[in-house]
Amino acid sequence: MDTNVVKRPRSNQSAQYLRQTKIPTLMFETSAEADKHVSLVIESLIRENNSAGTPTVLGLPTGSTPIGVYRELIRLHNEEDLDFSRVVTFNLDEYYPMDSTSIHSYRRWMNETFFDHVNIPEENIHIPKGDIPREEVEAFCDDYERQIERAGGIDIQLLGIGRTGHIGFNEPGSSRESLTRKVTLDPVTRGDAADSFFGLENVPMEAITMGVGSILSAGKIFIMALGEHKAPVVKRAVEGEITEEVSASFLQKHPQAVFVVDVAAASKLTAVETPWIVGPVAWTPELTKRAVIGLSEKIGKPLLKLNRDDFMGNHLHDLLRHNGEAEAICMKIFDEFMQGICTHPANKEKQTVIVFSPHPDDDVISMGGTLITMVDQGHDVYIAYMTSGNIAVFDHDALRHIDYVDEYEETFGLATEETRAFHKRCRDSLATKQSGDPDTEELLNIKGLIRKTEATTAAVEAGVPREKLRFLDLPFYQTGKVTKRPIGEDDVHIVADLLSDLNPGQIYVAGDLSDPHGTHRMCAKAILAALEEVDEAVKPEVWLYRGAWQEYDPHEIDRVVPLSFELMHRKKLAIFRHESQKDAARFPGSDKREFWLRAEERTKKTADVYNNLGLPEFYGLEGFARWRGQL
Repeated sequence: MDTNVVKRPRSNQSAQYLRQTKIPTLMFETSAEADKHVSLVIESLIRENNSAGTPTVLGLPTGSTPIGVYRELIRLHNEEDLDFSRVVTFNLDEYYPMDSTSIHSYRRWMNETFFDHVNIPEENIHIPKGDIPREEVEAFCDDYERQIERAGGIDIQLLGIGRTGHIGFNEPGSSRESLTRKVTLDPVTRGDAADSFFGLENVPMEAITMGVGSILSAGKIFIMALGEHKAPVVKRAVEGEITEEVSASFLQKHPQAVFVVDVAAASKLTAVETPWIVGPVAWTPELTKRAVIGLSEKIGKPLLKLNRDDFMGNHLHDLLRHNGEAEAICMKIFDEFMQGICTHPANKEKQTVIVFSPHPDDDVISMGGTLITMVDQGHDVYIAYMTSGNIAVFDHDALRHIDYVDEYEETFGLATEETRAFHKRCRDSLATKQSGDPDTEELLNIKGLIRKTEATTAAVEAGVPREKLRFLDLPFYQTGKVTKRPIGEDDVHIVADLLSDLNPGQIYVAGDLSDPHGTHRMCAKAILAALEEVDEAVKPEVWLYRGAWQEYDPHEIDRVVPLSFELMHRKKLAIFRHESQKDAARFPGSDKREFWLRAEERTKKTADVYNNLGLPEFYGLEGFARWRGQL
């Protein structure tokens, strides 16, 4: 049977294979297009095998990356009669030990995300067991390999890639010949899983995983990477040497492996970051700007000191041939940067502005200086908090607030038997909750109120009055878990109603290119869908800002807003009002700095970048990109 995965996607003709990669790498403009391509290839194989009366054997991963593929396969099943009754599946891995009914179990995750929505027979589903006795693990792993062999081998293996370069849980040091086995998890891998386990201390130390050799025995392999946080490890896997330190690099020797990436995940690859090195390019203004900035940073010269020899000695002679003299090119880019330095971000005429904040603190952390500036300049600034952020509150903070309300009511004679019983129930819930368990609805509401009151005091500190705050509490977020529902019509309608009601001249949207199923990206999708819904009735300028972790690269920035020392101080005071997040955030990511420090150092770093390019010197800068039709 023909299971060739190297096909031009039917859904999008803009996808391209990238040059100078050691694994064929297919790049799509968006994660949705990548999802659809992989789904269509799997669909084609299933239909072909169904017609021949033969099974289709799929190797499946978990995590955020394959969610879009699973959703598209479910849609094909429901709307286009794709029959999964002959499909046999083998999952890559499972935490150990792990009860199969736990919310952290990959068995449960697969059921809720995929298996419960298609007609794969239960007996055809194979997932490593995390609840078997330790002395039985080795025999189970050997049998798992035999089951794959009895099924005829895996036709298509779908993979994600971890930040350590692991496939499955094959951590650095895994050998090319490794088979299904129990492994010890790398600290980076455990740290990345900490959010979904509500704390690093709850993440298991071990897992059962198919080995590198098990994976490489598959007929065809798709390895997917979506979002800019995967860009560095994608580069190591597809452009670096084969090494046990990056188990995904072993795919370089597989004859039918294809890396499927979106633009963000491909951003560090040579063919994307410096395409003029790998072949002729069309020198667009954006590419010219990126090349000249990169040259300035590489050799440590300001823009207006670059000369012809600098270009000729760094693979940019073709740029001079197409665009003229080095001095003129650099002056044009310098002028563009100068025009983008904006001391009146909402213009000089008074207008209505909406700052959309995915979480209750994204507004002041990411663009607090700009927010304060617009308020000071007399604009009608509203803040729309899109989610409650309730899962990011520590239990001890919730308990402190319960104790406060309890004491308050007792002190002022407001307590009743009902309120006392409620407080006791909440305390008991916290006391009996097992590590990593989700909160009850009552506790989630308490934690949501904590974030709401913090956001209110922070906004007031920034100069935005209470009556101009909108707490949208979008339904997609209300799962009580890190994993959220897809954006639905209800989410879009809520945002559309706000846009119609306020009719803003400007809106600010978190435009991160990280996890496509993360809260920031999903909120952005809801806003952009709402803009389509209101259509001609509301036509604001749309400006994108980055989240707490990093700023846009200089070639991506269309506008910067200067921050003085005093303005930075006011921004930090607003951030400090988020007390539950200030000292140690529940979900800090890989960056352990406090949010106020990240925010200050990020804006200072952007100012340093501009200074090194020969632009005016500032204490800090907040950068923004103009929305051009897609994230």
